[in-house]
Amino acid sequence: MSAPLRVLLADDQALLRSGLAALLRLEKDFEVVGEAATCAEALDLVERERPDVLLLDVQMPAGMRGGGQSGPADGLEVAEALRGSGVRIIVLTTFGRAGYLRRTLAAGADGFMVKDAPVDRLVDAIRRVHRGLRAVDPELAAQSLAVGPNPLTAKETEVLRAAARGGTTADIAARVFLSEGTVRNHLSAVIGKLCVANRAEAVRTATEHGWI
Repeated sequence: MSAPLRVLLADDQALLRSGLAALLRLEKDFEVVGEAATCAEALDLVERERPDVLLLDVQMPAGMRGGGQSGPADGLEVAEALRGSGVRIIVLTTFGRAGYLRRTLAAGADGFMVKDAPVDRLVDAIRRVHRGLRAVDPELAAQSLAVGPNPLTAKETEVLRAAARGGTTADIAARVFLSEGTVRNHLSAVIGKLCVANRAEAVRTATEHGWI
């Protein structure tokens, strides 16, 4: 008899996480080896349990690792930190946004599924990535093709993400370690590329597409 497929769950919503764990335990060839509520806990559990597949939420608190350092800022940074580790990763999200799909694959994950996907589809996705294949929600894949890639540069994305937290131009400049003039130039370029009227609309548009 082959060894069970070892699955680790990482999601800060305890009810959803425990419910999903219970459903996966119904699969005879699955073993749920742990549950994490923060990005730091996810990394610590991966190191300790060595799962075959990690189901990873996008938006989780950083938390503190066992060694005392802060964890990654979100699930995508967890995926990046685990690149090359041998652990297969499926990113789960409540937000079915096309940009998240591109960012997920760029971070090194093997699959991307929305949380309200049917359980049998998620189970199939786990088995697929374990075999070395990709597993992507089909509706989101179609949406991603329709929306197209993120038109913003990495620096423009960083500045807009900082702007989404609010504050003055000086506040944003301090967060990204740039001059106020450079921040204004980046925000002006963003507004032009997204064909919107102001910073708030740029943040809203980029958020809706999953670019920030």
